[in-house]
Amino acid sequence: MTGQETAFGPELRRRRVAAGLSQAQLAARTHYTKGYLSKIETGHKPPGPDLARRCDAVLDAEGELSALVSRPPPAASAEDGATSGETWHIRLAPDGECRFLPATGAADDTTPLYLGPGGKGMGAAVREDHAARALTAFRVQFDQARRLGQWAPPAAVLPTVITQTHTLRGLAAAAREPERGELLYLAARCAEFVGWMAQEASDDRAALWWTRESVRMAAPTGSTVLEAYSLVRRAEIALYHDDAVQVIELARRARGRPGIPARIRGLAAQREAQGHALYGDHDGCRRTLDQAAELLAAPPAAGANEPVIGSSTVANLNVVVTAWCLHELGRSEDAAELLDREVPLIPASALRARLRFGARRALAHASAGEIDQACLLGAEILDHVDVVDSATIRTDLRRLARTLIRWQGQGSVRELYPRLIAALHTGDA
Repeated sequence: MTGQETAFGPELRRRRVAAGLSQAQLAARTHYTKGYLSKIETGHKPPGPDLARRCDAVLDAEGELSALVSRPPPAASAEDGATSGETWHIRLAPDGECRFLPATGAADDTTPLYLGPGGKGMGAAVREDHAARALTAFRVQFDQARRLGQWAPPAAVLPTVITQTHTLRGLAAAAREPERGELLYLAARCAEFVGWMAQEASDDRAALWWTRESVRMAAPTGSTVLEAYSLVRRAEIALYHDDAVQVIELARRARGRPGIPARIRGLAAQREAQGHALYGDHDGCRRTLDQAAELLAAPPAAGANEPVIGSSTVANLNVVVTAWCLHELGRSEDAAELLDREVPLIPASALRARLRFGARRALAHASAGEIDQACLLGAEILDHVDVVDSATIRTDLRRLARTLIRWQGQGSVRELYPRLIAALHTGDA
């Protein structure tokens, strides 16, 4: 253990005694066993971030116990990976499997769909009326792809949207202004969406590559919105790797970009709040959540008629993110109460979002010791999770499994646990 972790046990005991709690009482309120807490206090076991956050909440330590837990090393730079000029392709297998690979990947029996720079058949200038019609048609397709992404697996969405991105880029190269800029910006939006679907498909490297591509495509249009939003997306990827430092750094960089719409700054503030919560910083989390609420309540810019950036299916996104943060800060009961109210309001057509925040809802109930309710909600998630094939949902389901194993003698856990493990193994296959 590190020096900080060695100090954790005595500090936990000091705060517990000062609060007038026995080990058994603290164990009951944090939903860990008395024996486990005893080993933590005596230094026989290293503390974990989940326990630290819960003890912070119970003992009103305001993140000081979490600060004594070692943090993972920073994630690899989001700049790693492919350069913008190299050729990538999708390989489409006969069974429908879709894989995103560099063109240097080993050959196999799949059919390659190449998506490198340039394109054939688009060399001639596109007539103005044709470009306008194409733009209208592709905007409709983009909206349809986003809706499809809410209830279909990434493998069903990625081939279409990557091809759409490539086609739009080719059309833009042959079009005249102002259609050229509009086609290019829509291509950039499609590329950003591909990045999200790649993350959901457990391919963070591809997600980062496509996120960078979206910025590169948008650059000639003069818009810096996607440059800022790319930082928000990179912060989200870091969030699922529990890298609080990088989450906060990237979110602050996004908020600091000049001339960025209030919505993007609000989304960045939400991500920063999640980073503070992950780090155990109660004050920083509360402050940035308040800032996010104010920014997201601002009216959209005049004349803004493009598709909404970020989630458009969760009406009270800041409330849901607040609940997310409360759970990370050890206040799982409060988180569960908010999510019980908000998750049912997410439309059934937005299945991915409903399951994503529903998994967090089940986890919050489990962490609050409400095991039967957690299992009931978990079963509802498992009824549909294979449909959307989501890496982010599986992250919370893994955490749910680790929490429920402590209650393996309870009937509802014995019934749910085999299904839960089977779903996780299927997703990792």
